Amino acid sequence: MFNPQSIVIVGGSENTYKPGGKVLENLITGNYQGKLFVVNPKADKVQGIKSYNNISDLPHADLAILAIPARFCLPVVEELTAKGTKAFIILSAGFGELNEEGKKIEHQLSDFAGKNNISILGPNCIGIINKNYKGVFTTPVPKYNQKGVDFISSSGSTAVFVMEAGMKMGMQFSSIYSVGNAIQIQVENILEYFDQNYIPGESSDIIMIYIEQLSNPSKLLKHSISLNKKGCNIIAVKSGLTKAGSRAASSHTGAMASPEIVVETLFKKAGIIQCYSREEMLYVAGVLFYGKPKGKNVAVITHAGGAGVMCADALEKGGMNVPELKNEKAQKLLENLHQGSSVSNPIDFLATGSAEQLGLILDYCNNEFDNIDESVVIFGSPGLFDVDPVYELLSKKIDETVKPVYPVLPSPVNTEKAMENFMSKGKIFFPDESIVANAIAKVYNTRPVFEYVEKKIKKPDKAIKDILKNAKGRYLTPDENRKILQFAGIDQIDEYIVTSLEELKSLDFVFPVVMKAIGPLHKTDVGGVVLNIGFIEEAEDAFENLMKIDGCTSVLIQPMIEGIELYAGSIKENNLGHIIMTGMGGIYLETLKDISTSICPISPKEAEYMIKSLKSYPVLKGKRGKKSINFYEFQNIIVNLSELLISIPEISEMDINPLIATGDSILAVDCRIKIEN
Repeated sequence: MFNPQSIVIVGGSENTYKPGGKVLENLITGNYQGKLFVVNPKADKVQGIKSYNNISDLPHADLAILAIPARFCLPVVEELTAKGTKAFIILSAGFGELNEEGKKIEHQLSDFAGKNNISILGPNCIGIINKNYKGVFTTPVPKYNQKGVDFISSSGSTAVFVMEAGMKMGMQFSSIYSVGNAIQIQVENILEYFDQNYIPGESSDIIMIYIEQLSNPSKLLKHSISLNKKGCNIIAVKSGLTKAGSRAASSHTGAMASPEIVVETLFKKAGIIQCYSREEMLYVAGVLFYGKPKGKNVAVITHAGGAGVMCADALEKGGMNVPELKNEKAQKLLENLHQGSSVSNPIDFLATGSAEQLGLILDYCNNEFDNIDESVVIFGSPGLFDVDPVYELLSKKIDETVKPVYPVLPSPVNTEKAMENFMSKGKIFFPDESIVANAIAKVYNTRPVFEYVEKKIKKPDKAIKDILKNAKGRYLTPDENRKILQFAGIDQIDEYIVTSLEELKSLDFVFPVVMKAIGPLHKTDVGGVVLNIGFIEEAEDAFENLMKIDGCTSVLIQPMIEGIELYAGSIKENNLGHIIMTGMGGIYLETLKDISTSICPISPKEAEYMIKSLKSYPVLKGKRGKKSINFYEFQNIIVNLSELLISIPEISEMDINPLIATGDSILAVDCRIKIEN
């Protein structure tokens, strides 16, 4: 598929406005070095290439590219397979994206491929561009660059749009793979190929992905993490993220695990930089091309004050710093610029600024200013002078400086020729200063990939196995929940369960207490929780009122304790495993929705990162005289929950809400656990 020694175009044409004609033209002009054949019953030669009237007369071909109506594809694949062809790219549309008949042909092709050990890319795709051949029916066909960007796309049209926009910025490509309807080869399979064939120093270090359907998220996770560890950066846009797709779930975790949250969690775990548009993806790729930010402190260098201010605003909003420069070195730099310039940051060297001055500023940022980690240079033109010397110097300085420099060239009309010269030196530029600022912040704030050292996980004992055996498809009882949490090593508050007033009166507990109805899914919604009960008569009244609630089977009694409410929960996702969520608990969970998520297994360092990434982290640290929670204990709870879910994968949904942090302890107060069918 990726390095064929011979290719046949079935449906090759003289008409280059047809897919079969254009793909043949691209192969010829792309200097494909292997043997090239055409199958066209109406011609002996097509675009100078020998054409065969019948497949039976055709010599062996490693790869067949099909540009024929959908209904003919299966018999052609069958006949070529019999002649030894092992790989097929089906450009043709009219399959599952059209109607049920098209879906039927897709299933037949997929079944045939599986039984006969052949590979099929597509159908309904634009094909492949790599170092070996240009097998696409579209334009543009970017010039190959081994260290350019690799791009995998579910959509052919999106691949074209990204190529066009990227080439306009100076971006070069190592490969483009369009999977179309992906009846066999999917985005995840291409990523697996990249991982297995990655050569440090030779392979591209930037992969862009546009993905519509996550067919095998576990495979995506595995190979993304592997590539990330090898030094490869992955950027992805996943379409189809809507709240309308959220599941109806009885647990808080299930209700919050929308498709958007699931994908976001998967990408974070995998070290994938998630973007939400083609433009954002290209800007992030451009930032990575010049190197990741070395720190949070950015110098904004401009000859256009407004653009510099907008860039600085966007950087600060994204969590970066634009530090003020006011030491002796800054003053010395200012003395070498035109009167009226400013070096406070943004560094504004006015519309009359020269190439020499820009070079001096970049030298200061690179060598003299310790509180600068990287620079954004914004340089356009009002059309009054030739900027080519400025862009020549900028290109040179980008190569020389240790600290990354991100060039914003915002004058596509006035500086068109200079920009083309800049790109001809292998440089990328950014048209907009605010968007590149957002991209810089996004790259800098990307979640790290955490190492997980496998260890021996405790196996469930007989008591736990008995619970699981008899609990398929239902929520566990409070007593069963308690045993599961004990098994997990998660501390719990003392509690009593009563079914009658006589049982209640016989207990010896210390007031105040809280009483909760057992049975209803969401107790607070039906008045199933009574707080601060201070004496026995009040407890008796509360018991009788709770037992009147529809679905209530008994009443849970717990000591009334005060502290910061926390939350931890999980939901099992098909082909991915358990997603763990954590944050502030109680009513704050639903009102603030400040949660941090990850996928099992979770290491202690990752658990620590999850807690620190919460917006409410400053609150948990203690403010205005309030004591900090025990972060080590909270971290242990997340790790213990992860290990529990590995030990008992049958758990489909779980909420521990709230966990009460009081003093040095964190106690589970309420818990719901559901076992899968």
